[in-house]
Amino acid sequence: MGISGWRYPPWRKVYYPEGLPQRAELEYVSRRLNSIELNGSFYSLQRPSSYQRWYDETPDGFVFSVKGPRFVTHMKKLADVDAPLANFFASGVLALGNKLGPVLWQLPPTLGYDAERCANFFDSLPRTTAAAAEVARGHDERMEGRALLECAVDIPLKHAIEVRHTSFENKEFVELLREHDIALVCADTAGKWPMFDDVTSDFVYVRLHGADELYVSGYDDEALDHWAAKIRAWNHKSFIYFDNDAKVRAPFDAEGLARRLKITSA
Repeated sequence: MGISGWRYPPWRKVYYPEGLPQRAELEYVSRRLNSIELNGSFYSLQRPSSYQRWYDETPDGFVFSVKGPRFVTHMKKLADVDAPLANFFASGVLALGNKLGPVLWQLPPTLGYDAERCANFFDSLPRTTAAAAEVARGHDERMEGRALLECAVDIPLKHAIEVRHTSFENKEFVELLREHDIALVCADTAGKWPMFDDVTSDFVYVRLHGADELYVSGYDDEALDHWAAKIRAWNHKSFIYFDNDAKVRAPFDAEGLARRLKITSA
């Protein structure tokens, strides 16, 4: 249970206590929730030193999901991505060690369903951290001198995909995900894009972007009760992230849902 990102200036003095140094914000939230979705990795390749610092600042049992780069999903549109995938996995992701959770791949709303394109991309994804280290060794010259190519632990590596085009609303896509053991994200986008409830892996990945207004509106008690019941009914290991950060709702909503599900901090 957690939030998508944690470094938001409007949260200071509202969620974060007055006087809390910016450098202590991750430590603070990691004692109140037990997971964070790293979204900076979507916009640019991070550095091993950053991933190592995030690992060091969080307690044992904390989990980071990592958002895959938009260069892969939005610019390359999942095709011809061997080098971009290698660069991503070489950028320091493996420094998270046993705190590494699923990798999230969010597709743009303009990208429609193409079975062959999806299957080829799914086949290229590493399924263990050791396999990810092997992929990382294929990085290009941009990563020279800043690549992390070793993993301290070899653990399974899970993947989730969030789609936003209506053409994905078909049984073939759901079965393709099950065949490749990829979780289909259940995303609440205030009705802007499709919401999927299909369980396609041994875990569930939920992104809550806003009940009534995308990225802005919070979740009232009735809405949180609804999501708590929904998550219990799935009866799967679940990764749940609030992304309604604009009005400082995400951390409070995450804590409210965590209480309902009796989820404790790490």
